[in-house]
Amino acid sequence: MKKYIIFISAVFFIGCKTGVGLRADNSDASKYINYISEKDLKTNLYVVASDEMQGRETGSEGQKKAGKYLIRQYEASKIPFPTGADSFYQKVPAEFMNKKRNENLGDSENIWAFIKGSEKPDEIVVVSAHYDHVGMKNGEIYNGADDDGSGTVAVLEIAKAFAKAKKEGHGPKRSILFLHVTGEEHGLHGSRYYSENPLFPLANTVADVNIDMIGRHDDAHLDSSKYVYVIGSDYLSSDLYNICESANKKYVNLSLDYKFNDRNDPNRFYYRSDHYNFAKNGIPSVFFFTGTHADYHKPGDKVEKIEFDALTKRTQLAFAVVWEIANRKNRLVIDKDGK
Repeated sequence: MKKYIIFISAVFFIGCKTGVGLRADNSDASKYINYISEKDLKTNLYVVASDEMQGRETGSEGQKKAGKYLIRQYEASKIPFPTGADSFYQKVPAEFMNKKRNENLGDSENIWAFIKGSEKPDEIVVVSAHYDHVGMKNGEIYNGADDDGSGTVAVLEIAKAFAKAKKEGHGPKRSILFLHVTGEEHGLHGSRYYSENPLFPLANTVADVNIDMIGRHDDAHLDSSKYVYVIGSDYLSSDLYNICESANKKYVNLSLDYKFNDRNDPNRFYYRSDHYNFAKNGIPSVFFFTGTHADYHKPGDKVEKIEFDALTKRTQLAFAVVWEIANRKNRLVIDKDGK
């Protein structure tokens, strides 16, 4: 018994010194999911969706201000721009933005930040949200707090939680690209540009977790906001579907609503947000969404109407899903045809 105790003590000591064992086990997100802060989500959204940003029309000065704010938050959290890039910007030229249908859009930018993986740095998990909205109409500001200010600040908060984990020696095994895309409101232009001009090979891109409108509830959920629509998780990968289900049960217990996951959904939401430009290239993708509401694309989409407790839970779910994808032993299996 004495020798056994000495052996266990030695293993514990070595584990503490080398960072192996339970303390460095990346399988559980329990500690770091709590760094998803309702207070920080609120603070950041009150800036991103403020009148100062003038509705963040694609390529506008207001959108560029919002982008600069995001970059300052990444810099403050010591989260760098990606390896191989020369800044936080991926420039998207006006020529590309107007190629399909000329809407006289100016030059714009995707914004990216990056946490390098500790064991599989060449495998990339993308976390995406669009940070543009529809600007101003007839002198009124369309703030876009839910669409997609909510997803924008969720991505930022997820990045900060992963940065905290990395600082404490529990960084992700795979690299994570935090991608704020432009031009979604005009045809998914920013994500399409990235998919056609990827910084990292699409063959090395393991998954995209896309977040678009997770701050309120729709008419189908008037009694409770403890839900989120899950779209596309099982289109390409049964692993991704299973991860979303298990992460939800373990950490947040939201109701996962698959109504809009139906291939025959007349709204065609699967094709209407930025994950689609990853999915169409064979990359397992999931879209977290809470549906449209009376203020969708209207001036009433303001921060004061955001349900921050629900936004926090949905952000935590997205974080937990990304954590599992980034830290699991094997990359997601692709066992479906996407149709």
